[in-house]
Amino acid sequence: MGTVILGTGSCLPDKIVTNDDIAKIVDTSDEWIRTRTGIRTRRVCGQDEQTYNLATRAARRAIAAAGIGVEEIGLIVVATISSHTLMPSSACLVQKELGATKAFAYDINAACSGFLFGIDLAHKYVQADHGMKVLVVGAENLSSRLNWSDRNTCILFGDGAGAAVVGYRDGASGYLGANLRSDGSLWELLYMYAPKSSNPDITHEDHPGTYIIMEGKEVFKHAVKAMEDAIHGVLAREGIGLDAVKLLVPHQANIRILNKLAERLQMPADDVVINVSEYGNTSAASIPIALDEAVRAGRIQEGDVILLCSFGGGFTWGATLIKW
Repeated sequence: MGTVILGTGSCLPDKIVTNDDIAKIVDTSDEWIRTRTGIRTRRVCGQDEQTYNLATRAARRAIAAAGIGVEEIGLIVVATISSHTLMPSSACLVQKELGATKAFAYDINAACSGFLFGIDLAHKYVQADHGMKVLVVGAENLSSRLNWSDRNTCILFGDGAGAAVVGYRDGASGYLGANLRSDGSLWELLYMYAPKSSNPDITHEDHPGTYIIMEGKEVFKHAVKAMEDAIHGVLAREGIGLDAVKLLVPHQANIRILNKLAERLQMPADDVVINVSEYGNTSAASIPIALDEAVRAGRIQEGDVILLCSFGGGFTWGATLIKW
């Protein structure tokens, strides 16, 4: 198709929060968290580390890796559920910070699947205009959206950002296809309300606050099957066997979901990128961070077929197939 990822980048906050640190504020332990989630540490934002700050730093690294100038970026898409402003978008703030004066910018909200949705958007823009270069960023400051007294959620999430520059290369395979899905009927299993309404006629009396709320066991049941089905769907559509896939880069939700997915796909552990132990669940930032680390570690080479897959609030989920 000619749509290719020209460069990737990522950025993590400086502060590392361990399971022992979490155990000081809620009734839990390092062993309890590790055995149930696989998470050992997560990054938490500090001063000058708002969502757009992380997004900008990841973007600069992706642009440098792509070997292009900021002035070549025509569109900036930031996938996030934790922008510190509802208006302007994080993407507009990233555009300002980068000085990308020729780009237009907007955010998308698809929770943990946001980066996949953003890459698909970028593909369509690039196919319509081969000269366009799109910056896609997944960035989250989830520590600002957690109820730190709820051990069911505060142990899981972390902050970070990852980015990719998408463009056109004549004759390249690049973006092969995607299978993206949503099901709004299940929203109450994983959600986060906006700030309480100032209009009394539409105010929820039992407004729980602007925190992530999740029914973990129910989400687990849906997540593995949904991602598995999405993967088989995109492979069948593109006529590619799973044995042709060099690397799977899944959303880093928790180790049980990752292990179960790899088991169902019968993929060796070495063929799956896993970093959840270090960063926890960073929602829309999860896949681009893992992708950037895999690229920089030399795990992805030109010509490799890779799979990206995710599942998140909405529900949203999907799988994306790329020939590097």
